Amino acid sequence: MILELTSAERRELRARAHALRPVVSVGDAGLSTAVLNEIHKNLGSHELIKIRVYSGEHALRDQLLREICATLHAAPVQHIGKVLVVYRPLPEDEVKARPARVVPKRKPPRRTKRSLQR
Repeated sequence: MILELTSAERRELRARAHALRPVVSVGDAGLSTAVLNEIHKNLGSHELIKIRVYSGEHALRDQLLREICATLHAAPVQHIGKVLVVYRPLPEDEVKARPARVVPKRKPPRRTKRSLQR
């Protein structure tokens, strides 16, 4: 079962994934159980991941994306070149149990010599 996303959700996820780096690589051997387990673990901790596929054929990469999403109950977000973006939302109880991310405060801008003379 592949998770379905609206175009607005997909656009927002593509924007979030832009800064990410691939966390899993799929070699020429294709999807093995070890690779699927690694993708499953990363989706469980990050919910949005990039996967690099080293195959040269576009059709094979597209098939891998569909197989990953069907096996792990995830949603395909993007397939550009050799990089696949996959999303699976975290369960509600895990989202509530996680502490809120603390964003550090920015330092005030440095004062220039001229601003001190006024």
